Amino acid sequence: MKTIIKKMRPFDFIFIVLVVILSFVPAVVMAYHLNGNTGGGQAVAEIKIDGEVVDRYPLTPGQSVEKKYIPGKNQYNIIEVKDQKVRIKEDNSPDQIGVRTGWISRPGQTAVCLPHHFVIEIAGERQSDDLILPLP
Repeated sequence: MKTIIKKMRPFDFIFIVLVVILSFVPAVVMAYHLNGNTGGGQAVAEIKIDGEVVDRYPLTPGQSVEKKYIPGKNQYNIIEVKDQKVRIKEDNSPDQIGVRTGWISRPGQTAVCLPHHFVIEIAGERQSDDLILPLP
């Protein structure tokens, strides 16, 4: 160890310190980006079939909606919007992953029924309690 330190030049120490500091830049940029999405924006549930938005429901308090979608022959999905949350209540897909996802309410969350190409995505600005920090 002492021989390595003896072989280093003064600018080597500066270079090492600079590299260590720069290694934290991605974490700082990501935290800044996530915090930049805070605000009081309205969350909206977007219903997509084959990638095309077919309905939008603003997630407001006291709202209660239940609607059936028929994405294809012998396929159906029933969604439920209630109290600022949305879910796939029922569908006739074999795996039921969309139904088992349950209620979603925060921007960025999705519920998907792949066999039907049916997606519910929450769009809108993230709230401050939605902040997700990268794992160390």
